Amino acid sequence: MKYAVLGARSGACLGIRSSTSGWRLFLPVLAACGMWLGSPFALAQDEPPRPDTSAEDAADEPIALEDEPAARALPKRAQGQLDEIIVTAQKRAESQQETPISLATMNADALEKLGVDGLADLDGKVPGLSLEPFPTSNATLQLYIRGVGIIDSQVTQDPPIGIYYDGIYISRSVGAALDIADVERIEVLRGPQGTLYGRNTTGGAVNIVTKKPQFDGFSMRHKLTTGGRGQLIGKTSFNIPVTGNLAIKPALLYTQQDGFMDNTGPGGDFSDRDSHGQRLDLRWLISDRWMLDYGFDNSHIGYYNMAYQAQLTPERDKGTADLIKRPAQERSRYGANRLNALATGAPLEQSTVDIRGHGLSLEGQFEHFTLKYLASLRDLDEGFYTDLGGGAGSTEYRLDTHAYDGPAADVANGGPVDLMIPAIAQTQSSHELQIVGSGLNGTLDYVAGIYFFEESAVEDWPFHHQLSAPLDPDQIASLDMGLLSGSEPRLVGFARRHNEIRNTARALYGQLSWSPEWLPRTRLTLGYRRSEDKRFAQKNFFADNYIEMLGPGGAGTATLLGLPDSPVAGDEVAANDPFAGERFDNVQGRLRFDNDSWSVIGEYQWLEQVNLYAKYVEAYKSGGFNIRDPQVSGESGPASDGVDYGYGFVEGFQPELVSTVELGLKSEWFDRRLRLNGDVFYTDYTDMQINFLVAGTVIDTKSTNAGKAAMQGLEMDLTWLATSDILLSASGAYLDAEITRVINVEGENVADEFQFNSAPKYSGTLAADWTFLRRSWGDAHLNLSWILRDERKGGARTGAPLTLPAYDVLDIRLSLDGMHLSGGELKLALWARNLLDEEYEINAIDNLPHADRASLWGEPRQIGLDLIFSQ
Repeated sequence: MKYAVLGARSGACLGIRSSTSGWRLFLPVLAACGMWLGSPFALAQDEPPRPDTSAEDAADEPIALEDEPAARALPKRAQGQLDEIIVTAQKRAESQQETPISLATMNADALEKLGVDGLADLDGKVPGLSLEPFPTSNATLQLYIRGVGIIDSQVTQDPPIGIYYDGIYISRSVGAALDIADVERIEVLRGPQGTLYGRNTTGGAVNIVTKKPQFDGFSMRHKLTTGGRGQLIGKTSFNIPVTGNLAIKPALLYTQQDGFMDNTGPGGDFSDRDSHGQRLDLRWLISDRWMLDYGFDNSHIGYYNMAYQAQLTPERDKGTADLIKRPAQERSRYGANRLNALATGAPLEQSTVDIRGHGLSLEGQFEHFTLKYLASLRDLDEGFYTDLGGGAGSTEYRLDTHAYDGPAADVANGGPVDLMIPAIAQTQSSHELQIVGSGLNGTLDYVAGIYFFEESAVEDWPFHHQLSAPLDPDQIASLDMGLLSGSEPRLVGFARRHNEIRNTARALYGQLSWSPEWLPRTRLTLGYRRSEDKRFAQKNFFADNYIEMLGPGGAGTATLLGLPDSPVAGDEVAANDPFAGERFDNVQGRLRFDNDSWSVIGEYQWLEQVNLYAKYVEAYKSGGFNIRDPQVSGESGPASDGVDYGYGFVEGFQPELVSTVELGLKSEWFDRRLRLNGDVFYTDYTDMQINFLVAGTVIDTKSTNAGKAAMQGLEMDLTWLATSDILLSASGAYLDAEITRVINVEGENVADEFQFNSAPKYSGTLAADWTFLRRSWGDAHLNLSWILRDERKGGARTGAPLTLPAYDVLDIRLSLDGMHLSGGELKLALWARNLLDEEYEINAIDNLPHADRASLWGEPRQIGLDLIFSQ
């Protein structure tokens, strides 16, 4: 009878899906149904049987797995102590206070209070960590830790910050801005992680751990969020024990948010967003030793890229764009402060990202060691449309890939050029075998593993319009083309691009920790990783620019022209054209790398709750290829600036290396009421991958290992349980990063022309959590979070007017917890982010024809309400 009642109710709820208009109503309705089901669900679920465990074999019973810190953490706050934080930053479950890594950890409760629904929301909340959207794809994040990051996003290059989902490496930052459906905790590891995490972690790593199914009873959680600008978020998850040793956990997510800047032109509004995701986790206790976890996630995001707001008129040398920069300026809108609206000329099209992933973990626990196998398969598809025009709605000056019809299109394409939305398709798979154990009466701990990774990707830009604008009358004479009398000359550019990659990586790693009996309170650790990489890239590219001349009555002609920003000019360009370049027709490059990275760590327990550590650690970022290189190879001769660099796309660039010395403190004081963690570090950055801008161009670059840099700084995290009702915290980071050596093709040190991007000297957070009311019907909490960030440089080259000013943002949250409803618990929270409506910039560029500086703005004030029901 209980199951019949349950089936009738759940069927009525799920049946609503077909009578509504999709996800927008489905998740809120499902969450409401979950609240209505309430106790009948719990009543219908019998207590699952558990495997028999006798006293004799209790020692062989598996302990809680590494991804279950909540089950092993001790809730101490109510007893006047700080909660213990369990992490897996060293591939084993251990206290954060015993982990010799500069580490910031946020559990599910902290993420909720901070309003973190995805990686992008972490920006500013962890000192030393910066996240910025990539200019042409806001679903792609540029991550920086301790100033180490990548300013460009190319399918042929890897980021230096590793992102891990449940221990599985995610190679592309495309789609990293997607919301996360059901997270246990996020760990931010600052500094190189070369031995345990491998390549592409020279700056650090972000480890995301999702919640796993449990066997001990049915539970569910539903969250509805509504806020300004049409915000609607629905998150729901169910923990369903199928048998005593098999459980599943489905989770759903829906997000809708309107942007804060309207598009008064055709198409969608800037930064509007609509996404949904599904995740299914399965946990199977195969035997008393073996556990299998499987996870599948499927996510879709539809969004409109943000608009760059022009701030400074184009007074600097724009290379080819000097031909159009004054007409472009006349057709653009400028503003020093955040504007509420801009306009596109062509319709603003939607961008999309679809991600599918499978992850499997098979873990066997034995008396002295744990054996674990990790496997994954992930693929993504992205289509990203960007309009970088002047924001005044001009149809005469355009920087987009929308349709174009005119004499230039007739000549280049035999007719109108259609709308084109660039696409990226990527697939990756990985396998990893780990063994984690201890020996010698507990004085020896070890981690060892074998890793294999494979990736392929295609980036496709079919023939498309990329720019069109009237020519500057003062520049026409320099073309010497005999333009038609009475014509209206225009510059029109078309391009085609198709890139492919195939990469493989394999590694062997180990870390050994020893606590010698003759050195009390001392722990010595040695780590090593051997890595080997193979990379393949293929480039197809050409770009042709036309001078289009419209005469009286609309008739006109178009003439092909080779220009500095056209890495490839047409075959019929005059032989004496100094700007003619090369075509890329299936140009291929192959590279191989190998690396040996070491780490040495010494730890000393000074007092019972005070640990000191010193360490030396190495890491490397893989080499690759530069798709913005205008030359095929070193045999191509001088580039358009007249310089023979001696290399091109085919030669690529080699890995860059980082080594860091760090001294750290992990401590707790006053009977675990005060926690103080801190570190100082010095980093040596060698073989740095440097992009040299080809003179007279805007985006053509030459990449090679020409740089060295030094970075030093300190980080501090303080948490104080002032009373059982008041928790205060402060975190801060200081960074002094300087590029000390950059050797150009002439052998000169031009380090003063380069700088670290997004490396603020100071950054910090202050937070307070106050339980100001405790009653039998529930508790009331006030949470304050204040983010502070010093100014940071924008762009890789000095002299660019891209410095992002310092700012601070205040968030507030007022919640009522612990209210009982229908056999479960209800929570209400009213929150405001950026309470003081601070105007701050999150990204700036200087290579647009109409602007020496154009910026993306951070989110203005946002007020919302959370409704959370759990059982």
